[in-house]
Amino acid sequence: MNRTTAWLGIAGAIVVGALVAFAGSDGGIRCGALPVFAVCIALAYAMQWLAFVPAWLSRSERFFDLTGSATYLAGMGVALLASGAVDLRSGLIAAFVAVWAVRLGLFLFLRIRRAGADRRFDRLKARLPAFLMTWTLQGAWVSLACAPALAAITSRASVPGLDGWLLAGAALWLAGFAIEVLADEQKRHFRIRPENAERFIDTGLWGWCRHPNYFGEILLWCGVAMVAAPALQGWQLATLLSPLLIGLQLTFVSGVPLLDTRAKKRWGEDAAYRRYRERTPMLLPLPPRR
Repeated sequence: MNRTTAWLGIAGAIVVGALVAFAGSDGGIRCGALPVFAVCIALAYAMQWLAFVPAWLSRSERFFDLTGSATYLAGMGVALLASGAVDLRSGLIAAFVAVWAVRLGLFLFLRIRRAGADRRFDRLKARLPAFLMTWTLQGAWVSLACAPALAAITSRASVPGLDGWLLAGAALWLAGFAIEVLADEQKRHFRIRPENAERFIDTGLWGWCRHPNYFGEILLWCGVAMVAAPALQGWQLATLLSPLLIGLQLTFVSGVPLLDTRAKKRWGEDAAYRRYRERTPMLLPLPPRR
């Protein structure tokens, strides 16, 4: 990646944050002249840039995922504090985001600590613009992912505490969270066994689809958006595109394509792996085909 591409990536990530801040702030509460939603988005970027400084000086990505998790928690905390009295919907949304962020952040941090490094950063962390771009993109990712949650918490709209949207969204979040956790744990246990060092996983949920953890993540963010929906108004409704954009990002940009490319390089000549790819859906879990 050259410098120009990296700086364009940084600029694009900032533009994404600005657009999200504009949409989510419509009809939201303010702290003085500043929309609280926009403050939370600015905080997301500021935390990445502050964490980038020691990361760049040490050329380390070790705390990248923990920083992302802390950013979700900080955004939820600021939104709840600024909104004053916390109703059932806001409290549940914040709890969903916090539980997911803490679990995934710790899981990824421990995985990097065991591995010693994250191979995705091998080339990036040696070049300032490229490494800075990854942190800025994380700010955009956090802003986009939690946009419906932040918009609902900071909205001035009054909605019932318990309704069908909340119940259905909570069920969807629970299902997605369970799938993501189970998929991650199945893969972790598979990888720690020495005999599996050179094998690909095709058991458990991984026998139903090739990326069940991503399916679970998309599902849980759909649940968050569903719980948030009744509290949104005006341009805030645009934040409901968040799960769709997350799905597109994971499926076509940074998630599945990177992992599939790596897997093809490693097992592309393996007949068993080729059969696995042919018979196993990419994202939507379906019973294994014989």
